[in-house]
Amino acid sequence: MNLSETVESLKDEMVKAMVEMLRIEAISPESGGKGELKRAEFLEKWMSGFGFDEIKRCDAEDSRAEGEVRPNIIATIYGKNRERTIWVISHMDTVPVGDISKWETDPFDPVVRDGKIYGRGAEDNGQSLIASMYAAKAIIDSGMKPDYNFSVAFVSDEETGSKYGIQHLVKLGLFKKDDLVVVPDHGVPEGNEIEIAEKSIYWVKVTTYGKQTHSSIPHTGINALRAGSRYLVEVDRALHERFSERNELFSPPISTFEPTKKEENQPNINAVPGEDVFYFDMRIIPEHNIADIMGLMNEVAERVSKETGARIVPEVYRGEQSPPPTPPDSEVVMRLSRAIEKVREIKPKLVGIGGGTCAAYIRQAGIPAAVWSTIDETMHQANEYCKIENLVNDAKVFALLGFRQI
Repeated sequence: MNLSETVESLKDEMVKAMVEMLRIEAISPESGGKGELKRAEFLEKWMSGFGFDEIKRCDAEDSRAEGEVRPNIIATIYGKNRERTIWVISHMDTVPVGDISKWETDPFDPVVRDGKIYGRGAEDNGQSLIASMYAAKAIIDSGMKPDYNFSVAFVSDEETGSKYGIQHLVKLGLFKKDDLVVVPDHGVPEGNEIEIAEKSIYWVKVTTYGKQTHSSIPHTGINALRAGSRYLVEVDRALHERFSERNELFSPPISTFEPTKKEENQPNINAVPGEDVFYFDMRIIPEHNIADIMGLMNEVAERVSKETGARIVPEVYRGEQSPPPTPPDSEVVMRLSRAIEKVREIKPKLVGIGGGTCAAYIRQAGIPAAVWSTIDETMHQANEYCKIENLVNDAKVFALLGFRQI
């Protein structure tokens, strides 16, 4: 059998592994869960007999999580050239279930139906995790030695910041400048997009301090809600006007500045609120520096504060400047493109995205990374699923990454 046929022969086993893994909750402590330990232990045991040359854990300490650790697994096949490594990095953690009434099945009792596997985390990121694991098994079963080391990494904490996952592994120095990194955590149903760039993620908390009073005598107070609302409108307009450049790699091709979360300012209606809090979620194209964003926000805050008598304080809630894009002619992009064309008979296009993946931290370390998978984009939704066809075909693509000529 050739490599793709070997992957195809493993389909039933892949589905079984996927179903068993999705039964195990892996929600981060930030989201009310216990972490990823039980899922990591399952995966270690499941692939212990595959024949990897090395399987190791690189855990990060976290007293809030079960076992007080956030586990990260690395399984490696040694290559002809052991100085370089091809990485496929997926994440074990999932988001919470959300509104359970919207689910047609139990999110942690996976259902296989109509060529799909339903369950929380099926598409984000279980499909890619199982696909990469069985791509490695297919390489081992084929008896072929990949050009370089072939490592699959299963990380924690991707959904809530990656401090205990990929950031931890980067700090340990596991990735080398000449390594090739694929992060299968973005995709479209056609499977024809390779992500090579990400927008900066910039979340800003805006607190407005006024003076509370009875709403029948508003002149004796300072309405924090009104002042904050004025600031929201004026800073929103200013941001769009000053940072209006376009980058057609992205959709939309502009920086976005979205007011999102609003905290409760008080429980009763008959009082002028003395404090008000809301948030912006901004996705910034690489042409813009997030420090300049905050500079403008502070300028507008100072002016509106003087005009309203309130004190308006914008502060960074989460700020990550995007690294330079992966070069389109990098080896990882070229290898991935060839593998996609061979398996799916389509020519992929290069794109940027507004969401964040583990690839951003790899690029920040100066290592090119490409992001790709084939998904229906049901992640974070009720009734999340993955297509078994995508599970198998993506595994074929990952397996072919290991070989320049095949």
